[in-house]
Amino acid sequence: MAFIPAPGYQPAYNPPVPYTTAIAGGLRVGMAVVIQAVAPSTSNRFAVNFSCGQYEGSDIAFHLNARYDGRDRCVFNSFQAGSWETEEMKREMPFKLGKVFLLTYEVTQNNYQVSVNGTPFYEFPHRIPLQRVQWLQVAGDITLQALSIIANGPGSGGTKGAGLIMSATQENLPPMIGPPILHPTVPFKAHIRGGMVPKRTVVIKALVNSNAKIFQINLKIGFCNDIALHINPRLNKGVVIRNSFLNGTWGEEEKVLAKMPFKQGEYFDLSLRCGEKYFKVYVNGYHCFNYDHRITTLQQVDTLEVDGDLKLCFVHF
Repeated sequence: MAFIPAPGYQPAYNPPVPYTTAIAGGLRVGMAVVIQAVAPSTSNRFAVNFSCGQYEGSDIAFHLNARYDGRDRCVFNSFQAGSWETEEMKREMPFKLGKVFLLTYEVTQNNYQVSVNGTPFYEFPHRIPLQRVQWLQVAGDITLQALSIIANGPGSGGTKGAGLIMSATQENLPPMIGPPILHPTVPFKAHIRGGMVPKRTVVIKALVNSNAKIFQINLKIGFCNDIALHINPRLNKGVVIRNSFLNGTWGEEEKVLAKMPFKQGEYFDLSLRCGEKYFKVYVNGYHCFNYDHRITTLQQVDTLEVDGDLKLCFVHF
């Protein structure tokens, strides 16, 4: 069962490098880009570009260039009219060779806010108007594991025909209009406006603690605390429990899976979509399980809770 992302959520898993992708609807305030990657031990340098075009020589609004040459540093710049502009530099290297890292960009009114592994790292002011930025590029000595472009609201301007709808297969899916919630603390609780109506999607990216034993994700009816879907990975036992808590009573557990999708010390992307008859859950782009609805009032399922042995990177719905 192939995963079709909802409009406003653009994931890629293990894409080859160099990697270039269009930013659906163009870049705009409130958007985020989250890159999970590793620089191999032999890495010399890698770059991430927010670009105005897909071809070499196009203007680049923001260029981040990590350099490993004995004077490890990160260089930041922009490129316009065939020339590099004033270079900025930070003599600090948060991207440790051979270690998986999480690079997050948050687009604000004034700048790009960059964080690494959840810690603020750099702010780069806008030198080129956001409406011109249509492409994201990754190149150099880096292995991409996952990359997500997370939108905030409908597209505006930009490439002809651009917007949150990216393909015909997505046209019947309600858009994820955000804004994304970046690096929230655990335990986490949020209201889902409009409830988990059919085709609504919730996306959670998190890092499982290295000594994790258990965590849980709950979709609840806020006014009565009934749980429509309880996802409870128990890493010490190698099972993922699914259940519902209705009218003060737990139902029958489901725990059969082809393989355990969660591992200690590793990131995961979980996409949870509400279907007409069941919830569909994908992990890292692969279908993990379905869970038949045990209630009919899906619109009342309006609360998301996350707790346990994990660190949240972002939540989006």
